[in-house]
Amino acid sequence: MRISVSADSDEGVTRQLVAELSRRGHEVIPHGVLAAEETADWAFCTEAAARDVAEGRADQAVVCCWTGTGASIAANKVPGVRAALCTDAYTASGARRWNDANVLALSLRLTSTATLGEILDAWFDTGASQDHTDQQNIRHLGRLDEA
Repeated sequence: MRISVSADSDEGVTRQLVAELSRRGHEVIPHGVLAAEETADWAFCTEAAARDVAEGRADQAVVCCWTGTGASIAANKVPGVRAALCTDAYTASGARRWNDANVLALSLRLTSTATLGEILDAWFDTGASQDHTDQQNIRHLGRLDEA
C-alpha cells in the first residue's frame, strides 16, 4: 500500500513511523520534514499528503504535528479526505470502521513508540463497516465535500 506521510518536525515518533510503515511493507511517500525540498510547515505538508490520497497517488496518509490537531484540521479541508486524530488503538479502529477514515492524524508529542504500533495495528487491521447506516453516513460526508 502507498502511504503518504507528513510531519512538521523531526521529533517524537516521526522516524519510527516511517520505519514501521516500511517494515510492514508499505511504500512511504514523504512530505514536510521528511522531504528536503518541501516546507515543513504543518498546514502545507499536511495538505500535500492529503492531496496524495484525494488525487489517488496514495492509498492512505498519516499526518503528524506536535498535537495532531492542526494536521487533522488541514487534512480535512481537502475534499475526499476523512482524517481522524487518534491517540489510541480503539479510536483508530473506530475511525476506520465507522468513518472509513483514509488519513490518520497523530500527535508527535503524545504518541509513544508502543502506542504507535498499537494504533497502526488497529488502523490497518480494520476495514470500513458494511452496515447500511454506516455506509449512508460516509456517502453523506462525500456530499458535504461537494457543497
